[in-house]
Amino acid sequence: MPHRIETESRKLLGRLREALAADSEGQARLNKVVDLIANSMRAEVCSIYLFRDSETLELCATQGLEQDSVHQTRMRLGEGLVGRTAKSGSVVNTADAPSAKGFRYMPETGEERFSSFCGVPIQRLGESLGVLVVQTKAARELTPDEVYALEIVAMVIAEMTELGAFVGEGAALSARHQQPVMLKGSVAQEGASEGTVYLHEPRVVVTNPIADDPVAENERLHAAIEELRQSVDNMLTGARSVDPEQVQVLEAYRMFANSPGWMRRMKADVENGLSAEAAVEKEQSLARARLSKSGDPYLRERLHDLDDLSNRLLRILTGQGADARADMPDNPILVARNIGPGELLEYGKALKGIVLEEGSVGSHATIVARAWAIPLVINAKGVTAEALNGDTILVDGEQGIAHLRPDETVHGAFRDKLAMQTRAQERYASIRDLPAETKCGARISLQMNAGLIADLPSLSGSGAEGVGLFRTELQFLVRNQMPRRAELSALYSRVLNAAGGKRVAFRTLDIGSDKVLPYMKPNDEPNPAMGWRAIRVGLDKPGVLRMQLQALLRAADGQPLAVMFPFITQLREFQAAKAEMAKAVARETKLGHPLPSEMEIGAMLETPSLAFAPDAFFEEVDFISIGGNDLKQFFFAADRENERVRRRYDTLDVSFLSFIEQVIKRCADSNTPVSFCGEDAGRPVEALCFAALGLRSLSMRPASIGPVKHLLRRVDLTEVKSVMDKAIANGDQSVRRAVADWLVYQV
Repeated sequence: MPHRIETESRKLLGRLREALAADSEGQARLNKVVDLIANSMRAEVCSIYLFRDSETLELCATQGLEQDSVHQTRMRLGEGLVGRTAKSGSVVNTADAPSAKGFRYMPETGEERFSSFCGVPIQRLGESLGVLVVQTKAARELTPDEVYALEIVAMVIAEMTELGAFVGEGAALSARHQQPVMLKGSVAQEGASEGTVYLHEPRVVVTNPIADDPVAENERLHAAIEELRQSVDNMLTGARSVDPEQVQVLEAYRMFANSPGWMRRMKADVENGLSAEAAVEKEQSLARARLSKSGDPYLRERLHDLDDLSNRLLRILTGQGADARADMPDNPILVARNIGPGELLEYGKALKGIVLEEGSVGSHATIVARAWAIPLVINAKGVTAEALNGDTILVDGEQGIAHLRPDETVHGAFRDKLAMQTRAQERYASIRDLPAETKCGARISLQMNAGLIADLPSLSGSGAEGVGLFRTELQFLVRNQMPRRAELSALYSRVLNAAGGKRVAFRTLDIGSDKVLPYMKPNDEPNPAMGWRAIRVGLDKPGVLRMQLQALLRAADGQPLAVMFPFITQLREFQAAKAEMAKAVARETKLGHPLPSEMEIGAMLETPSLAFAPDAFFEEVDFISIGGNDLKQFFFAADRENERVRRRYDTLDVSFLSFIEQVIKRCADSNTPVSFCGEDAGRPVEALCFAALGLRSLSMRPASIGPVKHLLRRVDLTEVKSVMDKAIANGDQSVRRAVADWLVYQV
């Protein structure tokens, strides 16, 4: 970079620091900033646009445009060159603005006199805060050096906006992180809770974005990077000795830590006036803006690596967040971009809820949240940028909403909702030991889903009659290497002992799709939900399946054992899986180990194809568990990870219920026990309709057993079936409204 530009950049930052340090209102500071930038860049216009809300930019300060347009001129995200800059997260630099793509003329600003336009995004860690604009009468593109200088300045403006330097007058200058915010995400685990934000990765606040001494700052940066590199090398050494499978991942991690380009860019930022911390965050923000838009999964994964390295480096430089877990509040709601199962389990069941910026309904975090029966909201965009440790937060798992810093009206309504739930739970506790028997005398077996040994105390507390689904993959997902047979056997034995003689249906390893083992090479599949997963993996890697089956046989130690295979789609898959069990039994017999006193071998019906399997399948299988979550997405061809389509389809849709009824009939014809397992089994109205169709066994999360039992004990299933049949005869697409209207007068 030419010496003049380099010097001017440092001079400008020095002047900015003086202006920002002055004891004045936020608007006055902002006005001084645009004036300094315009003079330094020898430009007739400098303007700052900030977001009024997530979709609207507002002109908040200008030097050169009409002053009456300040706080009056607004545009939508993507509208005009300013909106285009904000939406793309990249620089728009043109000598002829009126002919540029997306140009929009704003007559109230008087900008028609200016030909050139250079817009630089004001962003912080992927969050767009606004746009810095420079315009000139002369038709010229700014040079790369000038654009770079503006990026440096935009970084400082972003940091000072975050710190509240511009709070005061003006409609768009309200303090950040102080206003109530409602974040709409997706439902991953139902429930409601009130608590305090606890950030998985505490926000590192850069309080000194501008530095006087580039030499000293570069020395600090070099020292921090050396410490970072040493910590990565130590991780690699440990992985080589105990976990060779992770070496490849950590090698990529080390490659980033030793990247000369990364170091060179940060050094240049420091030499142009930024502090070491601000330089790290500037490069992190730019990289996140670039890579987050990539459609390449590998590049997005590398973004997580770079994010983690940058955060580690910032913590080394600032000393912030070194021992965050020591400050966990009493009612913590975990807020994170995303989180792995091992990290989540380290927090323990103290968490009252989880809100993730990313995530999926079948992710590891969702499995753990369901096991703990705590509400989980995923895809809550912007939550990590908006939330601060200590903020009050309300998590509504039924609606997929998180309320940050709620006002008293919202808070009061939410507390009323929690109080109603508490009273309802007290009512449910009174019927805990009573059977789920309807007025017409039908007896429904209500069982619970589980995946952790810690879940089993819920077996007696919830009134569940057994465990209809024990997910065995968590023990594989939370480790860095394949668990040993003896470890699994000991775990399964503890599960059976904790069940106290009640039936436990163990589902064999269900991996693939969104559940990828950290020590198995992932497959790049265009549609993983319908790819190499569950029993397909088990049959292709029979050693793993056999090892798990042997562990289950040994854990039973003469007790009854129920095992079911996931994602069976046809008779021959079930026969192949059953043959693996026969081999495991033969081996245990040869070794002289005791065999289960009784053994049930079942299958999960999760694809429509299995409902049309030959009669031989229904006669050969010992029991069938309808896996409602997967079955519904395949039946309607609606990805359950996709909010745009999954909510279009109702479980109580006539076509889906007709299909379930067909499965029930085939099972009845072959005298095969059948149950329904999944989220819908735990929803009282859905459970009621399933029971009316003839299902006599439902498996759900423990917290749902009380509400489902409460409703079942108050109705006559023959009347429910009559209401459903009448809705179908009337041509209704779903029976939901008819059943709900009928229930109003019954319960």
